[in-house]
Amino acid sequence: MAPSGPGSSARRRCRRVLYWIPVVFITLLLGWSYYAYAIQLCIVSMENTGEQVVCLMAYHLLFAMFVWSYWKTIFTLPMNPSKEFHLSYAEKDLLERESRGEAHQEVLRRAAKDLPIYTRTMSGAIRYCDRCQLIKPDRCHHCSVCDKVNNCVGFSNYKFFLLFLAYSLLYCLFIAATDLQYFIKFWTNGLPDTQAKFHIMFLFFAAAMFSVSLSSLFGYHCWLVSKNKSTLEAFRSPVFRHGTDKNGFSLGFSKNMRQVFGDEKKYWLLPIFSSLGDGCSFPTCLVNQDPEQASTPAGLNSTAKNLENHQFPAKPLRESQSHLLTDSQSWTESSINPGKCKAVGWMK
Repeated sequence: MAPSGPGSSARRRCRRVLYWIPVVFITLLLGWSYYAYAIQLCIVSMENTGEQVVCLMAYHLLFAMFVWSYWKTIFTLPMNPSKEFHLSYAEKDLLERESRGEAHQEVLRRAAKDLPIYTRTMSGAIRYCDRCQLIKPDRCHHCSVCDKVNNCVGFSNYKFFLLFLAYSLLYCLFIAATDLQYFIKFWTNGLPDTQAKFHIMFLFFAAAMFSVSLSSLFGYHCWLVSKNKSTLEAFRSPVFRHGTDKNGFSLGFSKNMRQVFGDEKKYWLLPIFSSLGDGCSFPTCLVNQDPEQASTPAGLNSTAKNLENHQFPAKPLRESQSHLLTDSQSWTESSINPGKCKAVGWMK
């Protein structure tokens, strides 16, 4: 490891400042939008008292939910693997003495035999992080910038990120809809030539522009949740012991939603953590292999034998995840029919 000095420390501080620029920009934009909408549009431009009250009440509700979800997104850590995935000193020493090859993998296999992991590398090896010196949990990836960026999105704040996208979209749509009639008056010279006139114009443009971009991003993440995919898994399907499976973590739309938002619907719309699980182990969906794929190393080339030898769960799961699979009949049906095995998403 390269020695750290004053120069590297200064570079780290500069990078931290640069990575916080988006947060500062959003904060300033939000502050201006509050002034433009609440003061210049509602108080200065609206003449109907009832319209003022309704718009201000609805606006402040959306504003509060937007700020709350954004705050939780940027200040909730994505979560780190638990201690059980770290190698012991003896295992680390043994691993360092082994060259990259079968002996190296044998050490990792012994260390991972009691861990709830199902995924492998493209070559079928145990997923291991050399930098952190731990066995990677399923769906876990090393982030080289999470100690510098304002935050990353992971298991513990993914729900908050989705709510942030939802409330920011509603916030922009609400502003654009209620500002539209005054924006039209601007072009038809129906508004007096005051400072409020220009705030109203730019407020509508900004709200409409962000609504378009946010709707695309929010729609994409809704699709990820419905399919139980992370952003990385959408581009590169996870590899299991029985082969590559793009729907390997999909449990069906309802269970996928519950895995992200939890069992209690009263918490779904609130930026309160209610996701199921611990971020280190996930229920998997056993689906049919493509008949054209090569047989697995264990020779499991039929669905029946695959299910027989890989009864779920092969490794211990946390109670909050295992209860998603209490209906054994529906689980077997979805395992046999990939068409019924759809749904959720994780970590971006």
